[in-house]
Amino acid sequence: MPQSPGHAPQPIVSRHVAVIGAGAAGLVTARELRREGHSVVVFERGDQVGGLWVYTPNVESDPLGLDPTRTTVHSSLYHSLRTNLPRDSMGFSDYPFVAKDDPDRDPRLFPGHREVMMYLQDFAREFGIDELVRFETEVVHVRFVEEEEKWQIKSKQRHKETDDIFDAVVVCNGHYTQPLVSHVPGINKWPGKQMHSHNYRDPKPFQDQVVVLIGNSASAFDISRDLAGVAKEVHIAARTVQYETFGKQPAYDNLWLHPMIKNVCEDGSVHFQDGSFVIANIIIHCTGYKYHCPFLETNGFVIVDDNRVGPLYKHIFPPALAPWLSFVGIPFQVITFPMFELQSKWIAGVLSNRITLPSQEEMMEDVKAFYSSLEASGTPKRNTHALDDKQVKYNNWLAGQCGCPAYEDWRMEMYYATIKGRLAHLESYRDEWETQHLVLQAYKDFIKPASNQVSDGCVFP
Repeated sequence: MPQSPGHAPQPIVSRHVAVIGAGAAGLVTARELRREGHSVVVFERGDQVGGLWVYTPNVESDPLGLDPTRTTVHSSLYHSLRTNLPRDSMGFSDYPFVAKDDPDRDPRLFPGHREVMMYLQDFAREFGIDELVRFETEVVHVRFVEEEEKWQIKSKQRHKETDDIFDAVVVCNGHYTQPLVSHVPGINKWPGKQMHSHNYRDPKPFQDQVVVLIGNSASAFDISRDLAGVAKEVHIAARTVQYETFGKQPAYDNLWLHPMIKNVCEDGSVHFQDGSFVIANIIIHCTGYKYHCPFLETNGFVIVDDNRVGPLYKHIFPPALAPWLSFVGIPFQVITFPMFELQSKWIAGVLSNRITLPSQEEMMEDVKAFYSSLEASGTPKRNTHALDDKQVKYNNWLAGQCGCPAYEDWRMEMYYATIKGRLAHLESYRDEWETQHLVLQAYKDFIKPASNQVSDGCVFP
C-alpha cells in the first residue's frame, strides 16, 4: 500500500487525480485540485454537470430500487422540489448563490431544483471545469495496482471501454441513488403496490388513491403535501415526529400522521402501532438511501456496515489508503456545498504535500476514538456520518487544516433560523422568512474586496 505522508516537510508535487462524479462535490473538488496544481479528470455518467440536481422525469424499471439488474436513474428529484435551506447559505465561499436578474431564473430564497442545477452549471463554466469532464462515461472498476502504486480506472463510454492510471482517486458520486427500504411485516402477501421516493416525480399517477408514506424527513413532508392535492387519502407513518403531531394535519382534509407501521395484511390493510389502520393502494418508502460504490475495490480497507462507510479519518480518508483514496460528501445533516469545498481543499493540499496527514496509525486511533464516542452516546452506527450540530466544529477544523477563514456564522444562523421557521410555519416556512438581517450579513461578506478574502491560497478572486 502507498504510505501516508510523514511529519517531515516534503516537496510540493503535482498528482494526476481522478474525480468520480460531476455533481456539486465533484465540481468543487476538481476546481480545488486544479488550483493546487494537480491534473484532473472528472468521470460523469450523465451528459451534463449537476449530478443529483439534474432533473429527469424518467424512473427506474424497479420502483423499489432493489433489483440489481434494473435500469438505474441517478437523480432522486421530484418535480416540485425546492431547497430546504436558503440559497445564500448553500453557495461556495467565493461564488455566492445569489438571485440572477434573469426572467428564466428562480429568484426565491428557497428556489426550485432547476435553479440549483443552473448555479452549478454557472460555477462549472466560470472556473472552466467542463473541459475536465468526460461526459456519458460510467466508471466500471476502480482498483489499486500495488506493484505500480497507482490506481487503475476502467470506464465505459457507450460501448467503448478505457483503462486509465491515476496517482489518486476522489470519490464524489453522492449517496442519494441506492434506495434504503424499510422492512414491513406481512409485505409479501400485501396486495398493494410499493415504491421508493427515489422514483417519485409528480402526483398525477396517484389520483384518488389511498397512499401510505413511510418516513418523516424532507422528502416525506414534500411528497405527502404534493399528493394531498390529488389522492383520496394520504397517511404518513413515522418513527419519530420532528415538526408535526400525530393525527390529522392542519390545513388538510385528507392527510394524517401516524406512528410507524406495525404490519400489513392480505386484505390490503395497513396497521399502525397505535392500533389504527387503513385500506391502502400503495406504500411509498421515503426512507433514505445507502452509501453505494459498486465500482470501488479496496480489498476490505473500506466497507459499508449499517450505512457506516469506514474506517474513514474525518469522514474523508481511509487510513490504509490515504491520501491516495478519499471521499467528498459522505456526511449528512449538513449545509452541503460549503462543506464539500472545505473537504476538497484539504484533500488537494494533502495530495500536493502542502498539508501533512497524521500517520496511518494515528488516523486509525482517531477513528476508533470517534467510533467509541458514538457508541458511548448511544448514536446508532447508521448515524455515524450525521453531523447536524457538530458541523461547525467539523468545518472549522477543516478550515484550520487548510489555513482558511473560519466557517461564517451567518450560514449556521440561517440553518437554525430555517429549523425555527419550520416549527412555526410548517407549511409555508420557505415563503415566510423572518430573518432578513442574515441575508444582509451574507451579502456584506459576498462584496468584501477580494484582497481581504485571500488566505494561503484558499479563496481566489
